[in-house]
Amino acid sequence: MPTETSGLMALLAFLPILVAGILLIGLRWPAARAMPIVYLLTVAIALGVWGMSGNRVLASTLQGLIQTAGLLWIIFGAILLLNTLKHSGGIAAIRSGFTAISPDRRVQVILIAWLFGSFIEGASGFGTPAAVAAPLMVAVGFPAAAAVVFGMMIQSTPVSFGAVGTPLIVGVQTGLDRAALSATLTAQGSSWDAFFGLITSEVAIIHAICGTLMPLFLIMVMTRFFGRNRSWTEGLSILPFAIFAAFAFTLPYVAAGMFLGAEFPSLMGGLIGLAIVTAAARAGFLVPRDRWDFAPPSEWPAGWMGRVEIRLDQLTARRIPVALAWAPYVLLAVILVVSRTVPAVGDALRSVTFRATNILGETGIGGDFALLYLPGGILVIVCLVTLLLHRMKPAAFGRAVGESAGTLVGAGFVLIFTVPMVRVMINSGVNAEGLASMPVMMARAVADGVGHVYPLFAPTVGALGAFLAGSNTVSNLMLSQFQFSVAELLGLSGALMVAGQSVGAAAGNMIAIHNVVAASATVGLLGREGSTLRITILPTIYYVLLAGTLLLIGFHVLGLGDPLTPA
Repeated sequence: MPTETSGLMALLAFLPILVAGILLIGLRWPAARAMPIVYLLTVAIALGVWGMSGNRVLASTLQGLIQTAGLLWIIFGAILLLNTLKHSGGIAAIRSGFTAISPDRRVQVILIAWLFGSFIEGASGFGTPAAVAAPLMVAVGFPAAAAVVFGMMIQSTPVSFGAVGTPLIVGVQTGLDRAALSATLTAQGSSWDAFFGLITSEVAIIHAICGTLMPLFLIMVMTRFFGRNRSWTEGLSILPFAIFAAFAFTLPYVAAGMFLGAEFPSLMGGLIGLAIVTAAARAGFLVPRDRWDFAPPSEWPAGWMGRVEIRLDQLTARRIPVALAWAPYVLLAVILVVSRTVPAVGDALRSVTFRATNILGETGIGGDFALLYLPGGILVIVCLVTLLLHRMKPAAFGRAVGESAGTLVGAGFVLIFTVPMVRVMINSGVNAEGLASMPVMMARAVADGVGHVYPLFAPTVGALGAFLAGSNTVSNLMLSQFQFSVAELLGLSGALMVAGQSVGAAAGNMIAIHNVVAASATVGLLGREGSTLRITILPTIYYVLLAGTLLLIGFHVLGLGDPLTPA
């Protein structure tokens, strides 16, 4: 294909993303208004330019709707747990518990978002941290808008090892041509396991370097966009504690990635870090004497408030012990870990799965809805246990169910356009024109345009894939082989390039549209997705630029290679 034609096709492939950015961020349209337009534009390009069949577009749309059902199930479960704890008295106890650790909101955002959220990401992935941590932050007194932003920002460092390593174990291993690579590695005296272990270690190291500043960024974003004085530097007095909290997570995280495997970095980092930092905060270690808090809720702008608003005067008069209040979250973490690490338990939960393969006869287009295995199913199970554990009255639990169901309508409308749009783009590689899929076409244009400087942009390409799909795993599936092929053409380490892809794809989750919608739905803040994206784009840019710079240093300064790097 001529260069001019290739560039034009890449631009057309990028057009839906550009339009989404203009509508959501530039014009500040709500996603419910913008995404139907973007979906229709994507379909028009798929049919009119790529030459996709109408049958394949429809099959891709149905595939997206199946995935939407799974996302809504997770959202419902997360909201139901919050509302169950609200009516059981658990939220009041959790609020007092965090205040007992530290009344400083800077400490609380590190504990809830950075550490607890990272642990939940390691256990379940797929947007669950925002769905769990954002409502919890609202429950302890954060503005809903701030809770969504922080819930999105933590979907970065732990994400490559989320869901017990799924983005690497499934995304990278399936996304690469494993059979061909294994044969080549064996001929060179190496093995696939060693090669994959190298990718895992490099992902952990790059993330740890980039992630070390994320707790500080959480605080600076909080003081700048949600503080009384709108100051970037107001939170710097807690810098030593923020760096300490970062290392409490990243050091065990790197160790797990290098010595245990892809399943454990985020789980181990979150669990160990939460224990260490909680103890340090209780003891006042590195915590500054000045206490930072939001302005009183009466002074908050209307745009900060969500429909899921929990005030002290709304909470039940029942009082339960703090440990009992936290028990559902502990149970949630335990069930998630066991279901992902014990095959017999995971298989039992997967036995209740609704599955569609080769939808409308289109090969490779399918989907499934695992009612119990998805985090939504586990969240509902935990809610039912909480009903008994907290000795709730059935009427109170019924109110929790009703309130939770009512929040899904807005999110469902947005997601039924957003996810199918993504599936149409991803599945566009089968077409009458013989073109690569839209995401791959965009990535090729970037690589062709920048040559040996491409490693700087490799994480951005990964982030683009995650922005489209809202998933590190899907981005890796789409783009790992492309990234590896570019490395081969440039004579660079394929392992390191694929590692950069995975790191960038993790960062892209911070701006994935339907992730923002899902997180917003859990706190009743639909319609302000553009405002969230205007903030989360900042740490995303930091993350992909630093990761890209680290790749350039690794390739062209340190000369890092692997068994497949040309001599």
